[in-house]
Amino acid sequence: MATLWAGGAARCEGPRRHYSTMDGGDGTADLVINKRFVSEAELEERRKRRQEEWEKVRKPEDPKECPEEAYDPRSLYERLQEQREKKQQEFEEQFKFKNMVRGLDEDETHFLDEVSRQQELLEKQRREEELKELNEYRISFALKWLVVT
Repeated sequence: MATLWAGGAARCEGPRRHYSTMDGGDGTADLVINKRFVSEAELEERRKRRQEEWEKVRKPEDPKECPEEAYDPRSLYERLQEQREKKQQEFEEQFKFKNMVRGLDEDETHFLDEVSRQQELLEKQRREEELKELNEYRISFALKWLVVT
């Protein structure tokens, strides 16, 4: 079933009624208005199903009667708007701490540069000592090999 306005343009279905075309055998479409009413029998059937589900999950301290569904008189737009705002707040909360991080000031950067420079000097000294010891070992090994031969 396609949802159409009277002029043939597409339309979203509303909560109370919608317009749909019913194609006859000859290919002509008749405009039909469908209303969505809920009968008392349907309501009673829903209550019974809810009560049965409640009995399955009910704890001894819970009431015997299933609590009624909370009625929300707000329009669909208002409920969706609230959900959108909640999602936006959660999104902003995620990045809240990332935005709180401040940059380093000049003194801190100078200190960190100095620490880094000192570490590089120590590393350079260690490498030079290693190379010196390696060369001494090679020389002593070469001398021993020459003396033996």
